[in-house]
Amino acid sequence: MRPPVITIFAALLVLPALPAAASTPITLDQAMAHPDWIGTPVETAWWSWDSKQVFYKQKRSGSPIRDTWQVAQGGRPKLVGDAEGAKIDGADVIYNPAQTRALMLRNGDLFERDLKSGALVQITRGASRLDAMQYSSDERSVHYRIGTDWYGWDRATRVVGPVALPRAAKDPAVNEEDALRDQQLRLIATLKRQKDERDALRERMNEQRRFDPTLPPGQIYLGDKVAIESTVLSPDGRWLLVVTAPKNGDKGRVGKMPRYVTESGYEEFDDQRTRVGRNMPTPHALKLVDLRTNKVQDLSFDVLPGVNVDPLAELRAAAKKEPLKGSRPVRVIDGADAIEWSPNGANVAVMLRSVDNKDRWIASVDLAGAKLKPLHRLTERAWINYDNNEFGWLPDNRTLWYLSEESGYSHLYTQPAEGGEGAKARALTSGKWEASDVRWSHDGSVAYMMCNRATPGDYEVCAVDAKNGAIREVTSLDGVERFRLSPDERKLLVHWSSSYTPVQIATVPVSGGAAVKLTDTRTAEFKARQWIEPQYVAVPSSDGGDPVWAKLYRPAQLDPNKKYPVVMFVHGAGYLQNVSKRYPNYFREQMFHNLLVQKGYVVLDMDYRASKGYGSKWRTAIYRQMGHPELVDYIDGVNYMVAKHQGDARNVGIYGGSYGGFMAFMGMMRAPDTFKAGAALRPVTDWVTYNHEYTANILNTPDIDPQAYKISSPIEYADKLQGHLLIAHGMIDDNVFYQDSVRMAQRLIELKKDNWELASYPLERHAYVQPEAWYDQYRRIYQLFERTLKQ
Repeated sequence: MRPPVITIFAALLVLPALPAAASTPITLDQAMAHPDWIGTPVETAWWSWDSKQVFYKQKRSGSPIRDTWQVAQGGRPKLVGDAEGAKIDGADVIYNPAQTRALMLRNGDLFERDLKSGALVQITRGASRLDAMQYSSDERSVHYRIGTDWYGWDRATRVVGPVALPRAAKDPAVNEEDALRDQQLRLIATLKRQKDERDALRERMNEQRRFDPTLPPGQIYLGDKVAIESTVLSPDGRWLLVVTAPKNGDKGRVGKMPRYVTESGYEEFDDQRTRVGRNMPTPHALKLVDLRTNKVQDLSFDVLPGVNVDPLAELRAAAKKEPLKGSRPVRVIDGADAIEWSPNGANVAVMLRSVDNKDRWIASVDLAGAKLKPLHRLTERAWINYDNNEFGWLPDNRTLWYLSEESGYSHLYTQPAEGGEGAKARALTSGKWEASDVRWSHDGSVAYMMCNRATPGDYEVCAVDAKNGAIREVTSLDGVERFRLSPDERKLLVHWSSSYTPVQIATVPVSGGAAVKLTDTRTAEFKARQWIEPQYVAVPSSDGGDPVWAKLYRPAQLDPNKKYPVVMFVHGAGYLQNVSKRYPNYFREQMFHNLLVQKGYVVLDMDYRASKGYGSKWRTAIYRQMGHPELVDYIDGVNYMVAKHQGDARNVGIYGGSYGGFMAFMGMMRAPDTFKAGAALRPVTDWVTYNHEYTANILNTPDIDPQAYKISSPIEYADKLQGHLLIAHGMIDDNVFYQDSVRMAQRLIELKKDNWELASYPLERHAYVQPEAWYDQYRRIYQLFERTLKQ
């Protein structure tokens, strides 16, 4: 039985219904209007230092300005005035191990809060690019990073100074062999004397630094052939890990994007990304710096298991390419975020990924021996997920925790670091569901995480006992988005949403129980409307695997004497979950689906294979065959609508944007007997034109896997088009280039195809912004379906 949900200002939210508004059908103009008419959602939210209040950000209606609000349990939201802003906590907070102090970033500056007295101390003012903060292991000082440099603030003296200053430059104290310079110094006494004086002053300063802690440290020279990507300082201040890449690496030829509608009245051009495979991502190197001596040592990746085995060797040979020599190139995942020190600074773990993205490793570092010690390897024939890569240390400073998809689903594991790769890992969670967004209690006894145990689209917060693995659902809101643990660890601050409720916040005791809803930012006009609640259905798969979850929009009662035209919606990104009980990414489309039902259609929105939340097998089903398993799923969806919901098999339309636009093409061109009309919005038409990071994961690279690109690109099937097609694209789209749609248009022209059109939007990028463009695009989609699917 679900516990009740309490709304602390229910009386405030009981608003009189507007005349007839509750039953007024949605219009296309209203559905595509600026979303402020719905009510601006809660954005970032965080606890006050004493766990008594919650602060949150909310956009002003009709303005880009964000205000800060505060709400106490049992009270009404209150706007935080500018004068009060200097006293409140920031959203980005870390705690010391004892939970007696907290560091926070606010407006780009660093503060410390005493959690016993509430005293707030400002550490920096006007610091630019401050992007990391931590307590020293003895808690006498605070470390923070600006760019790639590290600084420290001493609590006793209130002095701020540099701790580590790495430089991608030659060491001026080290001279390379140069016969001409040596001759000059031998023959010209003045030059020799000047050099000796510089060397003496430098050595004297180094001697003073060894004994005088008030002096700043010397710079750390890494050579002029590298670029510093990121740095991470050990909490004890002894070590610095530096991630580098080759300097001035060739990233490949960039594209040029023209802009035709400009303030200047002239055409303007922007540089854009490279295409897939034009140049591989630059490999990383990892350097260990002893800050007592500034000695720099390289940490070899050759010890990583399997790094010297090429999983693409057969494809490379078939394409008559040279085999790889030596180890595969490796990158540190997400730079500094992939390096985690234990709180005492004694241990460090690094997460690494092969450039081909077939392997992920976690390794610790032997600090004395300056070498990596592999702890865990995750390997995948398709590609390693860019999600579910969280890891860190438990408070005992010896136990590593991490997320892994090795079971087929993202789950939480712990592993002792001392035993190396052979140490036995322990799974704290298991089953056909996904664990993510892990937050530990300060003593490491409980891990809180996002979970979808009931159904793939039902997200709650779960808690797992670190000793016995017992797991329980803390919340029962169905649509949890994210959460924060209160400083006193008694409550969770939960972002939640539902089908027609944008993100709001609530608090829930960590023991479970009633949720206290703190906000409802929807407008009275939006709340007064009645909406078609989507039905969550499991569509049987003709491939014999797991069913395909979908959202169904249809009239409450079907006319038994009627067949209904069917519209199939395809979400974007591929790896995205739209069939959940949360507020959808595609909220405008959901309103459009309401309009379609009002006009006599039935609509199905599917989480096809490749979607998020269903495990690695589901995610990687499209490896080397994009648009194929997904199309099977959509044909199964059409058959389901015909068999169960009186769908008209002769009148089926398909539409979607980005990946959804790509799939609209695949449906229209690879299954022309199934789909009579389709709208491809901002679509990929040929995967060789898309970016490397996304595409190479799924299709490898065009030079070694050309067949995968050929069978996965709609432009290769353009000759099969039979139905009615709308292509719509923003002309300054810097994600999927407008060129994709132009190339498809030229192909259709040359094939002498009829019944297609291209709508261009000069001032829109990939994510449309202007209501006029949204309206024009969806008017065209609606008109397309009206004139083709009701015959």
